[in-house]
Amino acid sequence: MAWSDERFPGRTILVGDVHGCRDELETLLTTVRFDQGVDRLLFVGDVVVRGPDPHGVLALIAQIRATVVCGNHEDKLLGGRDDPSALKGEHQRLAASLSHDEWRMLEAMPLWLDLPDHGVRVVHAGVVPGQSFWSTPKQALLRIRSVDPRGRWTDDKNALPRWGERYVGPPHVVFGHNALPEPQLHEWATGIDTACVYGGRLTALVLDPGEPIPRGPGARAKLTSVPARHPYYPIG
Repeated sequence: MAWSDERFPGRTILVGDVHGCRDELETLLTTVRFDQGVDRLLFVGDVVVRGPDPHGVLALIAQIRATVVCGNHEDKLLGGRDDPSALKGEHQRLAASLSHDEWRMLEAMPLWLDLPDHGVRVVHAGVVPGQSFWSTPKQALLRIRSVDPRGRWTDDKNALPRWGERYVGPPHVVFGHNALPEPQLHEWATGIDTACVYGGRLTALVLDPGEPIPRGPGARAKLTSVPARHPYYPIG
């Protein structure tokens, strides 16, 4: 899905995995001086589950009219909506407390978004290097972390190399999912999940109108982070 929204003539702000951390999100938006109605705001998915205030995050997203790409946690909730027994623990508890409007928000989340004015594709976890995007399995877009020597994708947290090291664009892919202490700054991919819910930081990538993302380490200049107030969830 391509998105070039003329209603928002200002900057494009992309935010990493929030996971229910509303306080940190509010601090981040203040830090980057988010201008509602002028700046375009997008999230890379996993805005709920694990953190302290998922309902507050959804309410804030609705209030500021932001767009969220579907993450694996949103997808898991949606998959269990008609069969609650398929969910367990925190997913089951959250699903039981979601309002009709909150379910509609989850249902409206696209799997990916293209931002032609920046040459960017936004997807929750990433893409499979060397494979056509249009034939990539949905679960790879939601869960990929790395690839094996044969190019097969995996969600293994410890496997190397990370997929972004092998991917060659265009487009430049902005993603989350793989929570790490530092952003992933690859030539054609930028990962902005910096583990807020685990006590790390919440990170935003801020682009001026029409600006492409600097490649590799140069992208660091476009990032802004705020520290987590607490480690809300143990690192698994």
